[in-house]
This record gives sequence, structure tokens and C-alpha cells, in this order.
Amino acid sequence: MVPYFPKQFSRKAISIYLISLAVVSVVFMKHMLKPAFMIIGIVWVLIFFLLSSSYSKKWVEVDGKIFIRKLFLTAIVLRLIWVIFSYIFYTIKTGIPFEFGSSDALAYHEEALWLLEIGWDGTMDYLFSGGSYSDAGYPFYLTLLYSIIGPNIFITRIIKSLLSSFTCIFAYKLAKRNFGEEAGRMAGIFCALCPNLVIYCGMHLKETEMIFLTMAALERADDLLRQKKVSFLNVIVTALLVISLFFFRTVLGAAVVFAIFSAVVFSSTTVMTRWNRIVLVVWAVVAVAIMAGGTIANEAESYWNSRGDNQALKRSHQVSKGVKWAKYATGTVMAPMMFVLPFPTMVDVDEQYNQQMVNSGNFVRNFMGVFVILALFNALFKKKNWRDFSLLGAFIISYLGIVSSSGFANSERFLLPGFPILLIIAAYGISLVDERSYRFVRIWYVIVPIMAIAWAVFKLGSRGFL
Repeated sequence: MVPYFPKQFSRKAISIYLISLAVVSVVFMKHMLKPAFMIIGIVWVLIFFLLSSSYSKKWVEVDGKIFIRKLFLTAIVLRLIWVIFSYIFYTIKTGIPFEFGSSDALAYHEEALWLLEIGWDGTMDYLFSGGSYSDAGYPFYLTLLYSIIGPNIFITRIIKSLLSSFTCIFAYKLAKRNFGEEAGRMAGIFCALCPNLVIYCGMHLKETEMIFLTMAALERADDLLRQKKVSFLNVIVTALLVISLFFFRTVLGAAVVFAIFSAVVFSSTTVMTRWNRIVLVVWAVVAVAIMAGGTIANEAESYWNSRGDNQALKRSHQVSKGVKWAKYATGTVMAPMMFVLPFPTMVDVDEQYNQQMVNSGNFVRNFMGVFVILALFNALFKKKNWRDFSLLGAFIISYLGIVSSSGFANSERFLLPGFPILLIIAAYGISLVDERSYRFVRIWYVIVPIMAIAWAVFKLGSRGFL
């Protein structure tokens, strides 16, 4: 078993990124990334791969409590540095401390300011009396936060950094219970250093809070499933966390409910006792029955029924805007790639600066995809112990499956909530690498740059620039 992220993997990943970026920049020189985004991408790739290899080896034998302390400290320091840098960077580039094209982020901020003015009675009536709850959670959270700290953008992002750092702890605990201590430590470190998870702490979007709630819900549910006696308090906490997700993104909440239900049904007796299974089956049935008759169920059903329509509409819109090849990016094409999407944007096109900013994180996802595939193959066909990991597996497959069949199959924001779970599964996959499976990893070294270069060709070709 490989107990840490090998240096040869990190060096190879860095080399592949630099080669891919160089090839794309030279071949498509007219559409080369701006120097700032190129430097940011290179720095993040170096941080992730060099420090993942160094920390996972250095911390492999430290005491568990000390490891958690080191993990949290690393995560929070990195995020605070980025929050300070991005606040200044965005202000210089856009004139305001918000990301490029910040329509959603700025709207959330201004909405919270308005809700603060109209008072709590008006806020509750505005957010929760219209019959749609799927986007009410974040404005409510921001309004509550602003009522305590004032409309301070910088402090809000510091709080995002704290929540994101706790997310890394949840990832460690989840991976440790499911895949062992070594994989758990790698997973926690991956999340602490993950470019996209850090970068979103400097944005005013809801993804950081949404990922925190998702990971907290899955971690508490996993702990609940493994307890010898069902804790009523843990049931209540888990239920509240799950319910809160429906106020951020209905599909995300539904995926977590499906994952918990799948784990209750499929987990082996080595993970879950018979009495726990009976109690939780009753709880799950009651929970589903309650949700089935309300607005939440209607929203989930509406999203599912319209998945094909919104995909077609988005593709039609892209084609009408000149993105000629977008019509080929259907759910049938995108679904098989859901464990590696989205691809890194290494060309400057359509002023997609936010996508260019996170190209390093998307590359990390592409590169680590091989270890996700190895882990899934091992659980399904080699060790055949998938039942023991059904909570994580059901969540990631259901959520990414729904997104890939919608119009947001390559949307980095919509795919982001699954990233921490993919990093957990990737950590397990790394721990399983042996001489036989390494041959597949070596093939992946060729596939990854092809994906990056092909995506640049698609971006430019679909807009008639080739």
C-alpha cells in the first residue's frame, strides 16, 4: 500500500502541466493566456503537487491530533493569503473586490444589503414565502452574517476560509473511516492545497458554504452509519445539515439523501449493525415521505424533468453565440468523462477570466482522475468491496451524473461540490497503485496533455478562430 503521494507522480504532473501550457501557448499564440493567469496557474500547480508530496510523506506518522492541527493550520494560512491577494488583485483588475464578471456574486452581496434594510420580517417573507427555496439559503446566510459583522466583504471571506479549512478536516475523517489512515491524510492534504477550493474563498459565491455543508452532512452521516448505537443527537445534526442543502442547491441535497439511503441499504454488516440499519431505514423512509409532499420534492422533480431541456437550450444559445461545436457536448458525450471534467482553459477567449484563473485546479482534477478510476475499478471488480463505500460512491455518481446530463456538464462551478469527494477517492486510488496498475497511470500521462490541448482546440475551433 502506498502511504503517501509519491514524488514521481508530483514531478510528472508538473512537467505535463508546463508542457501542455507551453504547447497551447505556442500553437495558439494569438490567444495565449495573459501573463497574470499563466503565473497564477503555474504557482498553484507547484503548490499543490510539490506540497502534497512533501506533506503527505512528512506527516505520515505524526499523531492524529497533531496532524489535524497541521492540516487546519496549512489550509487556513493558504486561504488567508489568497483572500488578501485576490481582494487586491480583483480591485486592481475590476475596480471592485469582486471576481471578473461578478454578476452572481455582486447580486448576492447587494441582495443581502437590501434584505438588511427591510428587516427580518421582510427578509423571511421575501425568501421563504414564494414557494421556491433552492436559492434562499445563501442570501439568508449573508444577511445574518452582515447583521452581526456588518457588510464587510473581507471578513466574510475570512469566514469562508475558516469553513473551507474545516471542510479539509471532514475530508480527512471521511477518507480515514472508509479507506484507512494513510488515504485519509492524503485526502485532507489534497483538499487543503486544492487550488479551486482555495480560490473560491476569495469570491462572494455560495460554493464554499455549500461544500462545507455537503462535507459536514456526509461526514456526520458516515459516522452515524458506523456507530454501534444510534445517537439521537447525531441523527438530528445530520438531518439539519441535509435539509440545509436544499436551500442552496436542490440537486445537491437530493444527491446526499440518495447517498445516505444507498448506504443504509447496501452497506455490509462490517460497517453497519442490523439494528442501526432498521432504525435508519425507518428514519430515511419518514424523511423521504415528508419531502415527497412538499416544495423541495417539486423543485427536485422539476430540475430532473428539465435536465434535457436546459441542456438543449444552453447548447442552442452557445451555437447562436458562435460556439459552433457546442451542439456535440451532449449528456451522452459528457457523462463518461464526469470523473475528470472540467478541462483546463489555457487560451484567452471570450474574456472567460474566471475559468482561466482556475485552470490549474481543473488540471489537478484531470490528472487525479486516473486514481479515481483505479479506485472505482478496484472496489467494483477487484476487491468487490463497493458496498462498504456506497455512501461516497452513491453521492458522487448521482450528483455528477445529474450535472453531466444537464446543460452544466462542463461548468466548473456546478461540478465543484463533487471535487472533495473525488480527491478522497483519488487518495484511495493512489494508495492502491502497484507495478501492474502503474502501467495504466503511465498511459494517463499521455492522455492528460491531449485533453488540455484538445480543449483549447475545441474552445477556439468552436468559435471559428481556427
